Amino acid sequence: MITVTGATGNIGRTLVELLAGAGEKVRAVSRRADPGAGATDGVEWVRADIGTAEGLRSAADGARALFLLLAGELNSRGEDPAVLVGAARDAGVERIVLVSSQAGATRPDAVSHARLREFEGAVRSSGLDFTVLRPGGFASNAFAWAETVRTRRTVLAPFGDVALPVVDPADIAAVAAAALREDGHAGRTYELTGPEAVSPRRQTEILAEALGEDVAFVELSRAEAHAHLARFMPEEVVHGTLDILGRPLPEERRVSPDVATVLGRPAAPFEAWAARHLPAFR
Repeated sequence: MITVTGATGNIGRTLVELLAGAGEKVRAVSRRADPGAGATDGVEWVRADIGTAEGLRSAADGARALFLLLAGELNSRGEDPAVLVGAARDAGVERIVLVSSQAGATRPDAVSHARLREFEGAVRSSGLDFTVLRPGGFASNAFAWAETVRTRRTVLAPFGDVALPVVDPADIAAVAAAALREDGHAGRTYELTGPEAVSPRRQTEILAEALGEDVAFVELSRAEAHAHLARFMPEEVVHGTLDILGRPLPEERRVSPDVATVLGRPAAPFEAWAARHLPAFR
């Protein structure tokens, strides 16, 4: 069995489907019951607080492999990462695939990614087989524009012409599925990006082309973007996010070959993500 945390998110939901479709038994873990829980054969949906050793041990009990996503309580609070990883090991887990972040490596002093780095260290020293995934920015961050695109055919975003190679979360899920099921990935760290750098302005044009309608782009100042993000992000995360979006390092602009190396096909472009999720913007 494979335990998938964050099972209702952009990566987790696709990963659950991929694993179940490959015939794996899956325990899908989330903080709330999934309304579609009965739709997939071989999937057991459970609620758990994986920020505690007890909760994570229960979620991982009987699983040979664990997909560990640092979202919600696991990223912002919870017990010591070494304790949590130890609880998974005590539950019988032999392999962990951890979703970390590209910025954990490119910005080693960033407070916003300190806990991610702690989890990487805990996984690497656990004695278990492990694979670390370090994605860059997600294509799905464009969901933040969905309401204004639907209601005003407008995207509001900072740094309109700063291009980054955003990655489709479905590609992250596919790489995770490979690392969870196949040999040859133990001890590896994969940097996951899209196939090309694309700016917010260009993403807006792609959405407009897919919708068949004009969509205006309005560039926000850093201060305006800060005020918006601060409504739902901790202050240090806001600063770190805006630094990456506005002043990316050369390593953060680089297109990585790792998706193609693992999957044997090119990483999906933003156009593919937009086409698949177009109903959210109509």
